[in-house]
Amino acid sequence: MTNIVEAFTDPQLLGQSFGEDTREAWRAVLSGAFALPMDDDRLALFKRLSGDREPPQRQARELWAIAGRRSDKTHTAAGIAVYLATIGAELDGTLARLTAGERGVVQLLAVDRQQAKVALGYVRGLFADSPVMSSLVEKENTEGVLLRNGVSIEVATNSHRAVRGRTLLAAILDECAFFKDEATATPDVEVYRALVPSLATTGGMLVGISSPYARRGLLYSKWRKHYGKPGDVLVVQGGTLDFNPTLDPRVIAEAEQDDPEAAKAEWHGQFRADVEGFVTREAVDACTAPGRIELPPVAGERYTAFVDPSGGSKDAFTLAIAHQSDGLTVVDAIRAQKPPFSPEAVVKEFAGLLKEYKISKVVGDRYGGEFPRELFRKQGIAYKLSDRPKSDLYRDMLPLLNSGRVELPDNGRLQNELTSLERRTSRAGKDSIDHPPNGTDDVVNAVAGCIIEAAKPKAVPRVRRMGDSISSGSNSGSSVLDRIAQGQKASGRLASTRRSFLRDADGFG
Repeated sequence: MTNIVEAFTDPQLLGQSFGEDTREAWRAVLSGAFALPMDDDRLALFKRLSGDREPPQRQARELWAIAGRRSDKTHTAAGIAVYLATIGAELDGTLARLTAGERGVVQLLAVDRQQAKVALGYVRGLFADSPVMSSLVEKENTEGVLLRNGVSIEVATNSHRAVRGRTLLAAILDECAFFKDEATATPDVEVYRALVPSLATTGGMLVGISSPYARRGLLYSKWRKHYGKPGDVLVVQGGTLDFNPTLDPRVIAEAEQDDPEAAKAEWHGQFRADVEGFVTREAVDACTAPGRIELPPVAGERYTAFVDPSGGSKDAFTLAIAHQSDGLTVVDAIRAQKPPFSPEAVVKEFAGLLKEYKISKVVGDRYGGEFPRELFRKQGIAYKLSDRPKSDLYRDMLPLLNSGRVELPDNGRLQNELTSLERRTSRAGKDSIDHPPNGTDDVVNAVAGCIIEAAKPKAVPRVRRMGDSISSGSNSGSSVLDRIAQGQKASGRLASTRRSFLRDADGFG
């Protein structure tokens, strides 16, 4: 029976797409992953890519291939999926483990819908290029290919919910370092946890192929635990020129000059050292009021609001409202309108909510220039441009979060966006805070803005007793300020005590 390397080189099978001599690195990786014999040159290449470990003695349970950009990763992922759904399923006896009428699934998960379309196009093309392989196709649909042998290849976006309930023969994660899901801050880990039981029945192979990113997440943890070490989990790592020697080296040289740290990840297959997490999940959880979604307006309370506007085609249009209470900044309400939408209709809806909280002025970022200001003005709401970029808002919010001086609503998207924020350090040593690639921060931007606005110190009028001289420097005026300052410290202690109580109470629940 034909093994995967032979299938990738045979013109009658998959060789029309993978037969080039420049694909030797991928052949070495696949030879190691499927426990195939290698000559001295291929074995030396395998050891260089795998951290000088010996090849597995039997087919690897998991393969994690870390490669630079333009390394033909998605195309290779599609090829592995096609092989495992056809020749591989027959070769390892997987089909015999299916019960009567049960359809086995080889699942290929992509970062987003666009990338899933690309991957599905590769899968269809691999079948179309081979008369032998195309004869196995029973039907094609928008989600994949159904084969006559009782196996389906499904191509979808990453989702731990979509994985459950399938009998998987294999799973391939394409660009898993960049998975995103609004429902969780760790989509790669959640998908992996859902896949493992689905593969348990058949003993199917799990493959992750991706460019590296930050030193965290599933791909990084697999690299730390298994790279260069023996076992049935194989991790390989290489740069673009290792996997695609046809690329012009000048492209990489220019990238290195523009941003050396980014080039390490994108072209040399190395995890970035300049990206780290912004805030811990524990700090966010400690500031979250369990089960509390929104607070109604209270008469006499002074509220502030911040918006992150959008034109309605890509990003969400978001609003957050907050107030101060005994030294605690409380986020009362959040609104997020996903695209597509009419900005004018969203502003009208937001303005109605602002008026319920007796808010006549909203602060927002500088997106869109005059357009959001004019739309809010039509609704009787003044729009003030924020004097700080969002990175500064995030930075100033961090000590408030870490000290428990913020109360957040129990909003999953907010929690996930917060814990996904990244701190990057430039070559000049300056930090910037932003969402990760393929991520979003529309909700957390509005929330950070309203927290900072609400936490701004209010002007305190000078209080003098009768007979005090305005210029005397009397203690009476300063004593009022001192008492106010002491009160703020006391309220801060109260807020801390309250937070501790909430955490303890939550533990008993």
